[in-house]
Amino acid sequence: MQEAFSSNASLRELSPPVKNLLYRVYFTLLCALLAFAFGSYLHMLWNIGGIVTSFGFFGGVHLLRFTTPNEQSSKRLSLLFLSALLKGASVGPVIELVFEVDSSFVVTACVGTAVPFACFAAASMLTRRREYLYLGGVLSSLVSILWWLQFSSSIIRGSAASVFIFNLELYKQLYFALFIFVGCIVVDTHMIIERAHGGDMDYVEHSLTFFPKLIEVLVFIFFIVIKLAYKEEKKEKRREEETETTD
Repeated sequence: MQEAFSSNASLRELSPPVKNLLYRVYFTLLCALLAFAFGSYLHMLWNIGGIVTSFGFFGGVHLLRFTTPNEQSSKRLSLLFLSALLKGASVGPVIELVFEVDSSFVVTACVGTAVPFACFAAASMLTRRREYLYLGGVLSSLVSILWWLQFSSSIIRGSAASVFIFNLELYKQLYFALFIFVGCIVVDTHMIIERAHGGDMDYVEHSLTFFPKLIEVLVFIFFIVIKLAYKEEKKEKRREEETETTD
């Protein structure tokens, strides 16, 4: 009984190699998000996003999956960041639509999705037990996201993004999407820990499993903003039509 209890406790402990692996995964994802943002910026400068960049993204991902952990990490990281950059260029047309609504909201959305990884990275460094990693990461992520949304809305008050922040229906959609995203981070973190205990310490491959979910959440948030802008435009047209008929 004592041996079973001690083995169970050891499974709940985060060993230094596993903690280092988690930190590298989260930090790599933050760098991939920067590469994604840079790819979107390149599209806005030179309009490079399209079918070519989409195929380039899928080609880079498949090429990365065919590499082995024994190869140079710099080469594999370059492939990951290149894929993120091409994905950013591919999503560039959607981001351009968001820029037409309010350019500051792109920063709000990107920081809102990057915050959970920063919180989990900090939790992986500060805690030794797995349950405290999950609890600390989730709570700090949700509180930080809520604080960031309120902070950003106070800075850009009066803009379309501020209207979005204080629109109850769409605010619920945004917070629900980020809440689900944090849940996905917990599930994927648990899978990484289990695979790490089995000897899989390939942080580049683990980062690649996270990255598509990160982009899906970002695109979903961008479509929420576009949906809000469309609704506000229809409301404005109705008001103008009503004023014309009354006159």
